[in-house]
Amino acid sequence: MRCEKSRILAIVGPTASGKTALSIALAKELGGEIVSCDSMQVYRGMDIGTAKPTEKERDGIPHHMIDIADAHTPFSAAEYVALAREAVEDILSRGRVPVFCGGTGLYLDSFLRGGFETTGNDPAVRERLTRYLTDHGARALHERLREVDPVSAEAIHENNVKRVMRALEIYESTGMTKTEADQRTQTMEAPFAAMVVGLFYPTREILYSRIERRVDAMLQGGLVEETRRLEEAGVFLTNSTAAQAIGYKELLPYLHGEETLACSRERLVRATRHYAKRQLTWFGAKDYVRRIDMERDGTVRRTEDVADEVLKLWNGADESLASE
Repeated sequence: MRCEKSRILAIVGPTASGKTALSIALAKELGGEIVSCDSMQVYRGMDIGTAKPTEKERDGIPHHMIDIADAHTPFSAAEYVALAREAVEDILSRGRVPVFCGGTGLYLDSFLRGGFETTGNDPAVRERLTRYLTDHGARALHERLREVDPVSAEAIHENNVKRVMRALEIYESTGMTKTEADQRTQTMEAPFAAMVVGLFYPTREILYSRIERRVDAMLQGGLVEETRRLEEAGVFLTNSTAAQAIGYKELLPYLHGEETLACSRERLVRATRHYAKRQLTWFGAKDYVRRIDMERDGTVRRTEDVADEVLKLWNGADESLASE
């Protein structure tokens, strides 16, 4: 007898598309709780630049997967999947509906297909590989990988020492090559029945205008000061992921006296637009994403109207969910 999978809802789309307001409105209607799907909102202290929803914006709806990691420490997709799974199971155990909200497609995609095959993290192995690298060099380390996992060796350049070492660590810790681990991940069964709704803007300039207004609101809300605080704390030196976050690195030239705030603002707007385009491409290519247009005839739709459309899909979605 087939066990029925628990249902989850996900609202995805580009930055500044209205995901937060819509997901909260839906959580209210469904008796749900929000599970953030944003690779930067996991970090404590990175608030304005990540558009982290304020307590007022959350409007009493519980939020998960926000402020769960120290900003100095890199946080991976695998870690996200494991912790999000715990959050979802907790929400479901209380008879509530998990409502994912965010624009980090890799995190959601990994979660929906069941996460990652468990692979070894062994400090002793890593230390041994580090000594081997120091004694013999990057080329020898890469040749060692080629001997046990030629597929990964072909895909990873010898100068990408971090990835070469990780592939060898997987093999030496588990006896399974990285290639085998990746293949198992692709075939893992999705644990939940998900309805994923993607927010799109037929008129791109409307989305770009929203992005520009958001950037200005962030600057007025203290983004420069937040960036200065994070830099002084050494976050951008110790966490390469945080250092690449859009919203911070674009302001560093201004903080260093290398350009005006107006120039940094313009670069931030451009970078955010480019990021939004990449998000649209990612979600547009996923066949499990149900497209909803957020504007019609040049006018942005009311959140309430879009929520009604999503609820109609949800209530009639039993036989066509993403994971089935």
